[in-house]
Amino acid sequence: MPSVDALLLFFTSSILLALAPGPDNLFVMIQAAQRGRMAGLAVTLGLCTGLLVHTTAVAFGLAVVFQASALAFNLLKYVGAAYLLYLAWGAFTAGDSDSGDSRAVDLSFARLYRRGIIMNVTNPKVSIFFLAFLPQFADPQNGPLALQIILLGALFILATILIFGGISLLAGTFGSRFRESTRAKRLLNWLAGSVFAGLAVKLVLTER
Repeated sequence: MPSVDALLLFFTSSILLALAPGPDNLFVMIQAAQRGRMAGLAVTLGLCTGLLVHTTAVAFGLAVVFQASALAFNLLKYVGAAYLLYLAWGAFTAGDSDSGDSRAVDLSFARLYRRGIIMNVTNPKVSIFFLAFLPQFADPQNGPLALQIILLGALFILATILIFGGISLLAGTFGSRFRESTRAKRLLNWLAGSVFAGLAVKLVLTER
């Protein structure tokens, strides 16, 4: 297993990466502001479940497919972009209803959890990032590489839960003031739709 110093360095790096502005923490922030703290936590758990998939892919060599195959990379990113556009459409149309957030508040914890999984798994850049990042802290002299990668992935997920969980609590508390107003609800829906559409465009333009 990696040394304690290496694990501490990796965990600190993971905390800083989770804090850096990116599509995942922005996604969590918008969901929490629009639907409440539990919604943000549900999406966070979904994103972290997606990270389990990417960790497994790196540990057993599957992530190399997205680095080597343009077809696999592009196919997955277009699926992810299409899903984000679907979320954008839902947010925009929810803003047209008289009750403002009527569609949004009906989303269950399970649906928001699945939303986080799909958002993360359909981004091939995460697998490629893990493929480049995790092995830097693994050493064949410290035991099986697959087990080390899994351990590092678990630490990265822990850092993500801590930071994204904090974002969920803050954004959910701040957003509660806006959710009391129908006009503010519509504004949040339009903001969410714009963010989803922007993330979709960014994902389509992503190169390996």
